[in-house]
Amino acid sequence: MAPQRPATLPLFRIRVQLALWLIMILSQLQARGEVRGLSNPSAAVTLEPVVELSFDPPAIQLHQLHDRCRLLVNGRTTSGQVVDLTREARFMPAAADFVLIDRHGTFEARADGTGSVEVQARGLSREINVRVVGCSIPRQFSFERDITPLLSRFGCNSAGCHGKAEGQNGFRLSVFGYDPKADYRALIQESRGRRVFHAAPSRSLLVRKMSGTLPHGGGTRIKEGTPEYEIICAWIAAGTFFGDGTESMLKGIEITPGERVLRLNATQAVRVEAVYADGRKADVTHLAQFQSNNEVVARVDEDGVITTGTVPGQAAIMARYLGATAIGQILIPRPTPLLAAGSSPTRNFIDQFVDQRLRKLNIRPSELATDAEFLRRAHLDIIGTLPTAVEARQFLSDTHPGRRARLVESLLARPEYVDFWALKWADLLRVDRQILGHHDAYSYYGWIRNRLAANVPFDRMVQELISAEGPIEEAPQANFYKLFNKPGDISSTLSQTFLGVRIACAECHHHPFDRWSQNDYYGMQAFFEPVSRRKGLMGEELRSNGKSEAKNPSTGELVRAHPLGAELHDSPAGGDLRRGLAAWFTSPDNPWFTRNLANRFAAHFFGRGLIEPVDDVRATNPPGDPELLDALARHVADVKFDLKQLIRTITDSRTYQLSSHPNETNEQDEQNYSRALFKRMPAEVLLDAVCQTTGVPEKFAGVPSGYRAIQVWDSDVSHYFLRLFGRPVRKTACECERNSEASIAQVLHLLNSPQLHWKIAHDDGTVARLVRSQPDNRALLEELYLTFYSRFPTGEERRKFERYLGANSGPRQEAAEDIGWSMLNSLEFVFNH
Repeated sequence: MAPQRPATLPLFRIRVQLALWLIMILSQLQARGEVRGLSNPSAAVTLEPVVELSFDPPAIQLHQLHDRCRLLVNGRTTSGQVVDLTREARFMPAAADFVLIDRHGTFEARADGTGSVEVQARGLSREINVRVVGCSIPRQFSFERDITPLLSRFGCNSAGCHGKAEGQNGFRLSVFGYDPKADYRALIQESRGRRVFHAAPSRSLLVRKMSGTLPHGGGTRIKEGTPEYEIICAWIAAGTFFGDGTESMLKGIEITPGERVLRLNATQAVRVEAVYADGRKADVTHLAQFQSNNEVVARVDEDGVITTGTVPGQAAIMARYLGATAIGQILIPRPTPLLAAGSSPTRNFIDQFVDQRLRKLNIRPSELATDAEFLRRAHLDIIGTLPTAVEARQFLSDTHPGRRARLVESLLARPEYVDFWALKWADLLRVDRQILGHHDAYSYYGWIRNRLAANVPFDRMVQELISAEGPIEEAPQANFYKLFNKPGDISSTLSQTFLGVRIACAECHHHPFDRWSQNDYYGMQAFFEPVSRRKGLMGEELRSNGKSEAKNPSTGELVRAHPLGAELHDSPAGGDLRRGLAAWFTSPDNPWFTRNLANRFAAHFFGRGLIEPVDDVRATNPPGDPELLDALARHVADVKFDLKQLIRTITDSRTYQLSSHPNETNEQDEQNYSRALFKRMPAEVLLDAVCQTTGVPEKFAGVPSGYRAIQVWDSDVSHYFLRLFGRPVRKTACECERNSEASIAQVLHLLNSPQLHWKIAHDDGTVARLVRSQPDNRALLEELYLTFYSRFPTGEERRKFERYLGANSGPRQEAAEDIGWSMLNSLEFVFNH
């Protein structure tokens, strides 16, 4: 190999590269709509006249002292749209002595009485009947119904306060009140009962702490004189009863409105009702907790008032009360309707669902990506490898109408497909050499790679993993079981990876945002309690012997093995039940398995999952487009879990083939697949792209020469670039281990790294080779663009860089290196788009 010039960069060349880099970054940001004006998209919105008022509920009925009910005041406009007028309504009670009304439209019972209240809004008025009874009857308290919701509402039993594992200052509550009996004991019986004082409730330690009368680390939580304060004092005065067991059980909660179309910069109050087993309903809005899954589109405050922003889209508003949850869907379309031009052409069912959602939002999808954009995108998404200049030139000259489908088919047949996807699944299935050792880790990786190479249906692959047994040399997937010290870690990892369901929280307490209890957690753990490793005639073996049951440490009861969400039957606890679990996991009827696989592939190819994060599926984190997710899940089952066929379907859709260039309707949309999103290249893919375009391969420590980064199965191979750009360490099942966020350190490394400069300036590298073989500047520039961008340069780019090459007084190769370096640092190169 010829001797190399020192890897130093003269000051004038640094300035040139920085200038080129900044110019190209800004031009690309502007071209793709990332540098936006400050105009307010809702500035042109005018309020329609309201022609009618309506109420929800149609009448107010309160049944005991301090009982509350929120009134939603709705207005119907001339176009028929329903708007919320609750916060701007004025309430004029005919008799103010029996009911109080706050600024949120919440009625509070103060005394028995009947009357009417006049409601005025937008120049209209209407009366609502109000009836209050039972205020003179002593309240029949229930700790679980009356006190636990207050502890949750004001954060007393949150994980940051007394709900954490060790409690706070000697006082411990169950997280979010999942164990009311234990909480009652902590309040009333622990510390010799010093927390309550029945003779003088306001002097109770509990009351003085929460009201701020005594110093309290959590500050003032419930102010003196409020209804909540009076309820707690009345409960103490009444004898701090837990309840007599006759209270109707909570069946669930309902949120109103369940779905509502709102304009930009609008507000919408919600109300929450608890539904009990005896059919009774009670307004619990003031006790519920609220959360939005998309605060850019719509946020919700602690009082249940939604405020939309300046970005069209949809958001799910979650309400939680006593472990029950309900979801309200909020849709915010662009204020300007689309011209009636019909639907966009569709290629398959994915496009139909996407277009249906975009029409509701008044969003027009971007145009189709060019052949060059599709070529590069498909290569990076399917095989994690850039096309070569020869491949790019060949594809761009192809005029066959089916050239894109033929490209996808050729990529699926390439060995890089197996390399790339084996790396992805090795991350999720935790091929960890530090724990397994080199031999077993490589054997485990080999099993993953062989299954992908043979295109084994994904459900069968998962079944083989879950039910692995026998000599580990013959069943290398059994190495998965060697990664864990506890059976519960096995079940929670499998659930998160293959179902997208996180159950780890339920090991210690009821899941705060989902339905899973400790019994659900230990029911899953029980499947793996009998599994053990031992030495056999053929080496280490994986066997299952013993009872499939686990002990719930909170209750002390034994929990028999049962899948998530399944009824616990009196099935035998003995024997290896993992085969039945594997069949349940991979069944097309499993409500999570097919949806999880569909969601993960949508996230990979579209840049965003229908559920985000992709491995956090729960009732309080609903999909952005439930209909599309259901359709994709059905398709996964229809193609019998064939991963290649799933890729064909997704890449054949018009949605996947859209350009990343926004139009005036979708420049702020990053949720509804109206355009291709910029995606950071994974660390290994980016490093391979650098090596391929510069023509200088990377040598990895302890790995034979010639290996590319996506072929390096061992995540413990030390490499600064891979660590800097977010390679996962494979210590958890979380998708978040792979860091896809950009950082200043990454930008500085691409700009200033001596190693990258050495590659660019290498005498046997791509730039030097092209300078020698292409004496014509026009041809040289064309080859550089095909190499780095997989496209031909535009006319403006030709003129700009040919002028730079012609005006440069230094060596021609150094000028070409400057161009190559600036291209290497551009958004068009670093991102998949």
